[in-house]
Amino acid sequence: MAGKFEYAQAEEIRAAFARHGVRYLFLGKSGAILLGFPDTTQDADVFVEKSAHNGEALVGARRELGFALTDDQAADVRRGKDFVQLKNGPFDLDLVFAPDGIERFEDAWARHVDVEGFAVCHPDDIIRSKEAANRAKDREVLPRLRSFRDYWVAKTRVGRDVR
Repeated sequence: MAGKFEYAQAEEIRAAFARHGVRYLFLGKSGAILLGFPDTTQDADVFVEKSAHNGEALVGARRELGFALTDDQAADVRRGKDFVQLKNGPFDLDLVFAPDGIERFEDAWARHVDVEGFAVCHPDDIIRSKEAANRAKDREVLPRLRSFRDYWVAKTRVGRDVR
C-alpha cells in the first residue's frame, strides 16, 4: 500500500511493539524524519534485534497492526531473515535484522536516541547504513543527511537535546 510515512504510523508501531515486547530501532529515512530530518519516505524501516523471542513477538505485533502475514512471511520473521518487506497492511513496513553498515543490534542500541518515546538509530548509524547500501537513492540523500546530522549534533550540544 504505497503512501507516505507519517508520525501516526510510528506511534502505531511503537505502541504495538511495546505491547509485545519487541526490541527495535527506527532506521533509514523514517528514523531520520523522527529526529527532525525534513524529507519524506514511503515506508517505515525498523532495525530489529535478532532473537527467537523477538521474532515471535514481532509476528504478534505485525498481526495486531493489521498485516496479513503468510506462513512463509511469519517464518521469515521468526528466524530473523535479514530483510522482510511487507506491503500487505495499513502501511509499508520493512523489518531489517541485518542492516548494511551496522554490525550488531546491541552496538546500535548503545548509541540510539530516544525521541518522544521512539527508539531511533543515531544519525551516524543511519548514515553508515545508507553509505554501505550504496543504492542510487541512498547516495542522493547522503549529503543532506550529513548536513542534518551536523545540525542535529550542534543542536543537542547546546542543551536542546531530543531525549
